[in-house]
Amino acid sequence: MTADLTRPDSVRDAAVSGVPAALADLGSLVRIPSIAFPGFDRAEVQRSAEAVKALADGLGIFDAVTIADAAIPGTDERGMPAVLASRAARNGKPTILLYAHHDVQPVGDDALWESPPFEPTVRDGRLYGRGAADDKAGVMVHIGALRALKEALGDDFDLGVALFIEGEEEAGSRSFAQFLSDHSDALRADVIVVADSGNWDQKTPALTVSLRGNTRFTLKVRTLDHASHSGMFGGAVPDAMMATVRLLDTLWDADGTVAVEGLATRDAATPEYSEETLRDEAGLPAGVAPIGRGPILGRIWNQPSITVTGVDAPTVVNASNTLSPEISVVVSARVAPGQVAREAYEAIERHLRAHAPFGAELEFRDVDFGDGFLVDTSGWAVGAVREAFHEGYGVEPVDIGVGGSIPFIADLVQTFPSAQILVTGVEDPHARAHSPNESLHLETFRNALVSEALLLEKLDARPA
Repeated sequence: MTADLTRPDSVRDAAVSGVPAALADLGSLVRIPSIAFPGFDRAEVQRSAEAVKALADGLGIFDAVTIADAAIPGTDERGMPAVLASRAARNGKPTILLYAHHDVQPVGDDALWESPPFEPTVRDGRLYGRGAADDKAGVMVHIGALRALKEALGDDFDLGVALFIEGEEEAGSRSFAQFLSDHSDALRADVIVVADSGNWDQKTPALTVSLRGNTRFTLKVRTLDHASHSGMFGGAVPDAMMATVRLLDTLWDADGTVAVEGLATRDAATPEYSEETLRDEAGLPAGVAPIGRGPILGRIWNQPSITVTGVDAPTVVNASNTLSPEISVVVSARVAPGQVAREAYEAIERHLRAHAPFGAELEFRDVDFGDGFLVDTSGWAVGAVREAFHEGYGVEPVDIGVGGSIPFIADLVQTFPSAQILVTGVEDPHARAHSPNESLHLETFRNALVSEALLLEKLDARPA
């Protein structure tokens, strides 16, 4: 730190000058296809973890940096490799835990990508590639911010730091709770930053203060003992596809609002958000109407939603004149913040059993739950991150809800009930996370990295 600069100015300058190196390292991470889903190569997730560990080792600030995994409860399996680094606080200063994940979603249809998904490509101020935004950008915001702190202050800082870069978030974080239990001492912190959410827009930072929960399950609908000729028996025998279509249709009102008794809605105000903005950010064509009732952001942040995300049925190319005996679908529901996800699932199961047409037999399996999250915004760390956002982006931040879910936050709350949890992000509404042509807005990345570096300086400067 030079004599004519304040500590915050020195940290800011170091963060800004470090952005090109952080982007170069991000590109290297994007080149690793670290998909943690079953059927993909675990060795690539291991390679990604080793690359992240090398970045953490290169900081030279941690007492220990390791790659670790944990048992998946109820199975003989181990979770995917995560990176864990820790540095003890000194002189009564707080400890901050920085979380992100290095695993990514599968790419889907390669033909839909305008450039190869694992070849980072810059176009029109954005970096394209799978994981470029979700969430390898979050990894590099943490690494870049810590680099800036070290460059500006040297070893002359007392802030405790824990770094936890998970390796299976996209695949369901099945070993997450066990990992927290196994490493609770190394992970315990006063403040937890989860860099896995989004911002209001490309220029306006956001603190996520509410997240919907989720439940997901596979439903099998069965109406016949075996397939039958659709000409010989059609009109008298209900096939499973007919029963499935009629059953699923009962989940929504005519305007698309969820029609399941027992699913809660949170009563909370939302900012103005136009239908035009919705169409632009979601890719909704002019001739397709939005669904639901009430303010648009209220529908996304505070109301439940139900989506059918997968169907096992005869394909078009294999279609024949046959009555299908059974059909399976994957149902994914988002649960309003404040409602327990298991209660929401039970309400949906009751509804489906009560509305099964023609006496169709229903089977439920592969049920998963994830509770939502509501931030206590009264803590001192919330004030610190808002100040850092303002200084890093140059505009006032906004508090947002998010329609998606980060279920493991409930595990963090349970394991570390006294910690203040700050949900931040690097994505903007056009990032297309999980979709083809995922991308990172480069200016947003720069501002996010600078903001986090300034937050670290504020926490280190906080009186003991």
